[in-house]
Amino acid sequence: MVGKSLTPWERGWGEGNTHRKYPLLDLILHLDTHLLALTNEYGLWVYAILFAIIFAETGLIVTPFLPGDSLLFVAGALCGLGALELHYLAPLLMLAAFSGDNTNYWIGRTLGLRFFEKLGGRWIKQEHLAKTHAFYEKHGGKTILFARFLPIIRTFAPFVAGLGAMSYRLFLTFSALGSLAWIGSLTLTGYFFGNIPVVKNNLTLIIIGIMVITLLPAISEVIRHRKAT
Repeated sequence: MVGKSLTPWERGWGEGNTHRKYPLLDLILHLDTHLLALTNEYGLWVYAILFAIIFAETGLIVTPFLPGDSLLFVAGALCGLGALELHYLAPLLMLAAFSGDNTNYWIGRTLGLRFFEKLGGRWIKQEHLAKTHAFYEKHGGKTILFARFLPIIRTFAPFVAGLGAMSYRLFLTFSALGSLAWIGSLTLTGYFFGNIPVVKNNLTLIIIGIMVITLLPAISEVIRHRKAT
């Protein structure tokens, strides 16, 4: 429950941050580090803050830098402490991820197409859009699903799906599956393993590890594409 009195060991998550006055940019970019401090300071409003972060990271192409995987892991760990409630948090963030995905899709499908049409094909040609459409019709489902676990890519995948006019019914299905799998797996991992002393005492390394592991497939694909060309 929010507002529960935490032991000094539990307060170790946010040690040195609770009473610190930190800049807004630092708060946005490193929300995972300050999450316990936010929970203690804002109570139930922290759920709205987390919803907004996950929605923006998946729904706005201008915010791919927001924390996602590491934030979910730490939020799950705080649920394990009792600072947050998992049965409220997980469904709420699944809704945020699903809503953000669909917002991004429709931005790409409506505003994105209009934007490129106004450019008169200088940036993107109709044949490229046709190829994008064909790709998403064939591989769009697994692309949307697996992109959930790839930082930055998950921000752009739904936008490109909309731009390529991927079937919305197909997009909707895999967007829902991806939201359930992404939020569920990371919050539950944090919930069950985030408070093990060796994990808790090496949280920074764990967060870096999560980022590296989730970025490896994208880096590998870029290297493979460059070798092929």
